[in-house]
Amino acid sequence: ATSMGIGVVLLNVGFSILFGLPQGLGLQIALVLVAVVVTIAACTSGIDKGIRLISELNLWVAGAMMLYILITGQTAFLLNTLVENVGRFFWTLPERLTQTMGYELNGAEWMSGNTLFFWAFWLAWGPFVGLFLARISRGRTLREFVVAAITIPVLCDLVMVSLFGNSAIYEAVFQNNTEFGDLALESPEQGWYALLEMFPGAMLLVGLATLSGLLFYLTSANSGAMVMSNFSSSIPDPGEDGPKWLRIFWAVVTAVLTIAMLMAGGVVTMEYATLIFALPVTIVAYLVMFSFSRALRMEKADREGHTRRRRSEASTGGSTPDRTIRQRLTSLRSYPDFNAAQRFSTNTVLPALNTTAEEFRKEGSVVTVEPRIEAETGMTEAFFQVDIPGHRSFLYKVAPIETPVPIFGARPAPSLKKYFRMEVFTHTGSEGYDLYGVDKQQVIDDVLDRFEAHLGFLSYSAENLSDTVITPPVEAVAPVDAPVEEVTGEEPEAPKEH
Repeated sequence: ATSMGIGVVLLNVGFSILFGLPQGLGLQIALVLVAVVVTIAACTSGIDKGIRLISELNLWVAGAMMLYILITGQTAFLLNTLVENVGRFFWTLPERLTQTMGYELNGAEWMSGNTLFFWAFWLAWGPFVGLFLARISRGRTLREFVVAAITIPVLCDLVMVSLFGNSAIYEAVFQNNTEFGDLALESPEQGWYALLEMFPGAMLLVGLATLSGLLFYLTSANSGAMVMSNFSSSIPDPGEDGPKWLRIFWAVVTAVLTIAMLMAGGVVTMEYATLIFALPVTIVAYLVMFSFSRALRMEKADREGHTRRRRSEASTGGSTPDRTIRQRLTSLRSYPDFNAAQRFSTNTVLPALNTTAEEFRKEGSVVTVEPRIEAETGMTEAFFQVDIPGHRSFLYKVAPIETPVPIFGARPAPSLKKYFRMEVFTHTGSEGYDLYGVDKQQVIDDVLDRFEAHLGFLSYSAENLSDTVITPPVEAVAPVDAPVEEVTGEEPEAPKEH
């Protein structure tokens, strides 16, 4: 609501200049109501349609504005200061990280109204942006995500702030336009449009700025409504979003809250609200970062386990079991439906897991094999688990995952949009490959490959990560020759050589 309110205050000035409307609370409320209608329309159309089109149009409009400012403004000055700004940003970053303005008169007041407010603003806004970026980046690697969703936007921010900020500095300092400088300090939204009116074709530029501001507003409202619907609903398929009615509900609630905050005092009230609500979010953010760091360490240990497998002929971690040419060609054109996936699980996967379990039990291991019904989807998952006393148990699960049919190639039926991948899951999540189409022996081989990788994971964890909760510390591990109880309660055979 804070972001929406600040955006409406800015748009209020733009619409007043373009259409001669009186500025004030009435126009701001009208803009909120119009925007919520457009937001609902975009939200209900989904990410790939409404939100995507608005976001792409937003980028083109913002890029056109920056190019126009650069060409029609003080081009040489803007390019020179852009280079200097980027260099100064990185060079002075360590100093500014610890700067509190303790020796400046009214420094604390300036810090709370600027630095701390923006920190709080981003922290409060972060959970929405984070989940939205994760949602649209599903299937990307961490490297691709860092480059495309973090690094490039930051560079664009540096260019945008430098071009517009230095244009204002040139006018206020080098042209000695104190009236403009005072206006920009007292009312940033008024100063923004006052700056644009100094360029050639002012009304065109003001129109582009207002359109860009409106698009920024809509994209923020769309992503916020979609993410809040995801936060407040149970979604079995991670590729789907919350129900449309819930998105509409949150769009309306956000609009009502925005209007209430505007009536209660405008931007100042929103700044205080942001500072208050950002504090608990800060604590949660650090907990999330700690959890994510631990998850990455576990994944590193899991990958190290793949490299420690003793079978040189084993398939590399994360790839499918070795298949014949016929199996591979068939799988490329195979889009099994729900019934086909269930038959494969019942006729191939479960018998293979039962056969494997029998051999493990002969070695004295406690093994669980069973079909499990996923409550929300009704799909059958083949579950296989080997207990390892004192360590994380070995898990191997084959679950049907609903997946969009690729848009390229020949579809088995024009109306078919989804099919089921029989994905393999271990203790760290999906292994990323489809098991459908292999035979019973290949499933057995794949289970053993994953088990060997799990032993390597445990070995690496004990050597390098014993001080974490990823795996119990070495001191807590049961002796190798300790007896293991069977599920049946019967006396196990003496342990054999592994």
